Amino acid sequence: MVIIYGADTSKKITPEIVRDAMVDCFYKAHCVDSSLFETSEFNKVYCEQTIRTMFEESGDDFEKPSKESIIRVIQKLKEFSTNFRDSKIIKQHEAEIMSLINYL
Repeated sequence: MVIIYGADTSKKITPEIVRDAMVDCFYKAHCVDSSLFETSEFNKVYCEQTIRTMFEESGDDFEKPSKESIIRVIQKLKEFSTNFRDSKIIKQHEAEIMSLINYL
């Protein structure tokens, strides 16, 4: 059993599980221990809203993601993250989420 951002790979992986893992990944990469925001609850909402917006900008549905829509959003997240994170860290997070996508 391997847990990747809350997703248990020993169980069935759905697009919704991968989407939720993306939110958790983004939160951990950008908001944990960040002084940008005051509360962790605010940080979680901010991260989810950022990803919701990226789904919308891609013409996709956050509530009903598909493998293809998740891949499109990952590309947008990579672009966004280049402003804040080292490329090595971005590639690591992308690889972790892609490993979940491979279960779809």
